[in-house]
Amino acid sequence: MSESAYRVETTARLAQWRIDNLASCTYRKSDPFKIGKWNWHLSIEKNRVLYVKLYPEISNLTRDNPPIASFIIRVVCSAGDRKTLTHPEITDKQLKNNEDFVWPIEIPLIGKFIIDVEFLDLKTVSPSGGEPCSIWAEGFSQQQANATALACLGRMLTEGIHTDITINASNGSIGAHRAVLAARSPVFCSMFSHNLQEKELSTVNISDMSIEACQAFLGYIYGNIKHEEFLTHRLALLRTADKYDISDLKEACHESLVEDIDTKNVLERLQNAALYQLPKLKSSCMRYLVRFGKIYDIRDDFNAFLKSADRELIADIFHEVLNTWQGF
Repeated sequence: MSESAYRVETTARLAQWRIDNLASCTYRKSDPFKIGKWNWHLSIEKNRVLYVKLYPEISNLTRDNPPIASFIIRVVCSAGDRKTLTHPEITDKQLKNNEDFVWPIEIPLIGKFIIDVEFLDLKTVSPSGGEPCSIWAEGFSQQQANATALACLGRMLTEGIHTDITINASNGSIGAHRAVLAARSPVFCSMFSHNLQEKELSTVNISDMSIEACQAFLGYIYGNIKHEEFLTHRLALLRTADKYDISDLKEACHESLVEDIDTKNVLERLQNAALYQLPKLKSSCMRYLVRFGKIYDIRDDFNAFLKSADRELIADIFHEVLNTWQGF
């Protein structure tokens, strides 16, 4: 059999495999062909029923980021009136191996025929999660538009473009935009919607926040905060996120504070966990102190902490101690 019998012709998003003849009890697999980021195979197996399969070639790319495909697949008889069999449109189906799409065709096919695959879309999921995104123009254009819009939003802050509100921190001021703040925080939205001081004077006073922490806070809202800024000002950001009801920032701080608990910060974080109702951080701090025995390493600091801590928090700590002792 010639090499062309296994070759799949492609153009843009269309792939065609021409089958000249197919004996009974036959299996045939195409050469790989590239559509999008992946190499693909078509295969056919003829017994009493003809089975047509479409699947991506096994690779690290397929394992790590399998395609989510939308396509129309047809079988076109070359002879006579070119009878066409069309499978119902496949939409957003993840394909990992040769069992993920199998089309059984019970109608007998005689002579030459063509397997025609029209790829409508191919999507992938970002490693960071979220909705699948098309690898083609629509998805790329959307990603590019989002990135450009975010960069422009950041410039509005850093370059002070048409600012209309002043944020007064404890040691400095910075300009911002009412619309952006109101869109991100229901508290800001309420401030600017009613005849409050902030609306009348076009200022917001955040006297318990340094200008550096305030810049990090606005950087988060405008989408251009640097990771180092976030880590440095997490506690201030947590306090402000709670104050202005910005739940995603509060949760980001919560998750980050859990990651690097140590003997120098555990008591402060435990206090903040209780104050801002952060159950994961509270549980992690108490386990660090009690189950991992770090309470003995900071005995003096812990005794001082008990003198000023909330009664309910103290009770929770001793409850953790009792549960740990019962486990031994």
